[in-house]
Amino acid sequence: MAKNTICIWYDKDAEDAARFYAATFPDSEVRAVHRAPGDYPSGKAGDVLTVDFTVCGVACLGLNGGKAFKHSEAFSFAISTETQEETDRYWNAIVGNGGQESACGWCKDKWGISWQITPRVLTDAMARGGPAAKRAFEAMMTMRKLDVAALEKAVRG
Repeated sequence: MAKNTICIWYDKDAEDAARFYAATFPDSEVRAVHRAPGDYPSGKAGDVLTVDFTVCGVACLGLNGGKAFKHSEAFSFAISTETQEETDRYWNAIVGNGGQESACGWCKDKWGISWQITPRVLTDAMARGGPAAKRAFEAMMTMRKLDVAALEKAVRG
């Protein structure tokens, strides 16, 4: 296990979520599935309790903790993309697998985890600042799934 690991609380579907992420994103895998050695408040002995996995190389621990806590946009995975095809692939995988669209490149998977699918053209423009950043930001504010060509056009002015 990595020294620093993101722990994500799931009702009961940590393994399904981890397997979906591993199949969807590069440098992602399910490393281990651990079963409860005894009964606990939201499960029984033998149920999947935790799942060690990575998402784009980031170490995560999925915890099947029951319905006590809900996800919010205060936590999200931010996935950088290079092309519209890559942006579409990740967005469509998340939204098309029971997730939901939001605004400005944000969406949620069916387990309630928020994702920011962000083309590098936008983050590069924001890092440079100035008028190009303002135009790219204004264009982004009108979008749900981000449009690489529209963002590139905005950056150019």
